[in-house]
Amino acid sequence: MQLSKRITSLTGGVSDGWDVFYRARAMVAAGEKVTELTIGEHDIRTAAPILKEMHEQAMSGHTGYAMVPGTDTLRDTVAKRVQDRTGVPTTRANVLITPGGQAALFAAHAAACDPGDTALYIDPYYATYPGTIRGVSAIPQAVQTRAEDAFQPRKADLETAAKGARSLLINTPNNPTGVVYAHQTLKDIAGVVSDKNLWLISDEVYDTQVWEGEHISPRSLPGMADRTLVVGSMSKSHAMTGSRCGWIIGPEAAIDKLITLATHTTYGVPGYIQDASVFALDQGTDFETDIAAPFRRRRDAARKILAGQNVLGLIPAQGAMYLMLDIRACAESGEGFANALLDHEKIAVMPGESFGQSAAGHIRVAMTIEDNAFAHALRRISAFADGQAARRKGAHPNGAPQIISEPK
Repeated sequence: MQLSKRITSLTGGVSDGWDVFYRARAMVAAGEKVTELTIGEHDIRTAAPILKEMHEQAMSGHTGYAMVPGTDTLRDTVAKRVQDRTGVPTTRANVLITPGGQAALFAAHAAACDPGDTALYIDPYYATYPGTIRGVSAIPQAVQTRAEDAFQPRKADLETAAKGARSLLINTPNNPTGVVYAHQTLKDIAGVVSDKNLWLISDEVYDTQVWEGEHISPRSLPGMADRTLVVGSMSKSHAMTGSRCGWIIGPEAAIDKLITLATHTTYGVPGYIQDASVFALDQGTDFETDIAAPFRRRRDAARKILAGQNVLGLIPAQGAMYLMLDIRACAESGEGFANALLDHEKIAVMPGESFGQSAAGHIRVAMTIEDNAFAHALRRISAFADGQAARRKGAHPNGAPQIISEPK
């Protein structure tokens, strides 16, 4: 039997971008020691008190069907959190609880786009964005950015792309670049989507991981609350990636229809996970700061390590748990560099090409291993890049990259 075009065309007939990651995992499965700096997974696990609450709520019987929109308590808690942080009046009627941020992204595009509509997204992008758009039978269209602009989108490019489009998806703090959109950038985005009558879908799952600048939710800008759908999640802010608890914030009318969609698709999130999420959110901002602290430390360490070399270019690392490194001084492509690094150094990173054309010639490094191990891995990446650059110039005597030994 033939499968639908919708399901067979999610990746657009090309790689899904995870080839180096899959190869690294296969090496690990075969018994090789690989330093993995690929996916955005905390090196700590969900805090014990959250797991204790989850267990107690499950044992108390909250294991049946939960309310599809989310429990009133969690929706109220999320609404208060959003209102406190943005100043935008928000109630449970503006909140739908979803099985993680990815489900929220899919639902938001289902709400914004009809089949055949053009849905914009910013390049570089998180690897699932184009497939998510294809999954609702919309047409994905990238808006290119430039490394020299620190990957901040230009207003003129947005205006050109917005003609005839239905929605625009943005992500700040950004995965993969680590860039936080400037206030002027967000004002430009708001102006374009208002002028062109687009929905704005704002992926804000890294809102607690800001090292420089300020996270501004575009929903808080004048006139934007009625045309913005915000995606949030417990995954990054509370190290609860496997719990699959996220949300959409939007206008009441949109949330009402999205509840209907959830009734016909996900049918909600387990109640004991929602209870644990309430408990986690009630721990306050100090807890969230503690979860984010390792990535701030590693970002600061990375800047010092990379300051002593001139081959790798560090894109401003303002937020999130990633570094974006420009490797064009030593390699033809991020994919080639990442594969060679895996072969020679047994270090796995993500090629920039996995996240779009704008990130070609870059790699993304996840800051997701212990501090000392991360610093050592980054020095090895830097030394490898130095060796590759020298090799390209024909200056290395034996044509091999410099290798730094493992720490004793």
